[in-house]
Amino acid sequence: MNRLVLQAQLVERGALRYTPAGLPVFDLSLRHESQVTQEGQPRQVSFEIKARALGSITARLAQANGRGIVFHVTEID
Repeated sequence: MNRLVLQAQLVERGALRYTPAGLPVFDLSLRHESQVTQEGQPRQVSFEIKARALGSITARLAQANGRGIVFHVTEID
């Protein structure tokens, strides 16, 4: 199993909605910024990515103010 841990800031959180099965869902926009070394030279990495939170994690996101979120991608369909 592959695992990616991405530290990012919550930029945008859509309205809470529910799946047909009744699970809560948030559509999110996350921003990541860091510095890596490539060929011995520092390089800035910055990107925004769309994400979707489903299930119990949405309760924590509902209380978040948009800063300091650590987002863990645990599964991709």
